[in-house]
Amino acid sequence: MRLGADGGLWSTGPVAEAAPLTAVLEVSGAVLSWVIDGDPTPSFTFTDPDRADWLWQVLGAPGHVAILDALRHREPTEPVDLEGVDIRPGSTDTLRRLAIGHWMRRWWPASDRDGIAALDRGLLDAEIALLTVTLEDYFTDDTFDSDVVGLLQPHLAHLNALSAQVDPRISTLLGDCRELAGEIGLAWPDTAVAAPRRDDYALAAGAGNGAGPAGVIAHGVAGVDWSAVPPGVFDAAEQTVDWSVTAGTDVQAQVRVALVGPDSPAGIEVEVRGSGLRGSGVLDATGRAALTLVDGDGQPLTETRAWNQDWAQVTARVGVHGATESAGVRDRVRAFARTRLAHPGGDAFLAEILAAESDY
Repeated sequence: MRLGADGGLWSTGPVAEAAPLTAVLEVSGAVLSWVIDGDPTPSFTFTDPDRADWLWQVLGAPGHVAILDALRHREPTEPVDLEGVDIRPGSTDTLRRLAIGHWMRRWWPASDRDGIAALDRGLLDAEIALLTVTLEDYFTDDTFDSDVVGLLQPHLAHLNALSAQVDPRISTLLGDCRELAGEIGLAWPDTAVAAPRRDDYALAAGAGNGAGPAGVIAHGVAGVDWSAVPPGVFDAAEQTVDWSVTAGTDVQAQVRVALVGPDSPAGIEVEVRGSGLRGSGVLDATGRAALTLVDGDGQPLTETRAWNQDWAQVTARVGVHGATESAGVRDRVRAFARTRLAHPGGDAFLAEILAAESDY
């Protein structure tokens, strides 16, 4: 094992890819990272090696001692070679599964258009919570990924509603969750309410077939950068933003974005910009926004100017500024998700298995 400096911390080396291709798990004293479709061996970044009491489980006791001896009283500058210290085969498999579970919570590319089924977030979070408890030796300190209460609490009513399911896999999971809830002081609901179905989610239409709506001055399509928006809102396909320019009292850009649910897009930033024009606002609960267009001087665009405007360079942006990933990266994520759905392995979560079964 070779340790070097990474952002002022000791690390076995940065992962080769950034989000959304990287699954990350914060444990006591370190952060572990994996490329989701790459090597199952993690990269270690030590936030506090002395707090990483679990290291012996993945490196063996001699390896654990060797790291502590090598890093004690030494700043992360020159690389350190630890001869004979390496990760024991299979010792991080369960940690990787937990990291993939947390990755799914943020990056799973659910899409009606692409045919990638959404995961039941309550079931996923419940199984992640149960898995976290089995790995308690790695969470002797509170970390971002060890919050079992935060995983379970938002879904108690939904999980209780699933009790009516006859699927024994769900029943077993819910029984374990009910027991865990009692151990950590969460009150399991006494009465069940109907669980929301996928058909109940509000869906906003995405981009059309390329033909502009009658009476509009201009129209176009754009994509959503996943890293610019919260999870669980937008359809993860490409070109899901449909915009058109119409004239009335003001020249406005009408924007609509395809949703996949269950969370609301209300309040998420949206902007139309290009060719010296701009319009900004926020989406409503249906994924739509009407933006008044102004020129570089802040003056409202007139209908006459709008008809003579070059709209070729105008596009729409959804979410925060500066967050972006390439379409190729998103394609890799979709391929990873499709592979897991098509061939659920031993590390598959129940939410994945049920999503795969729903496709048939």
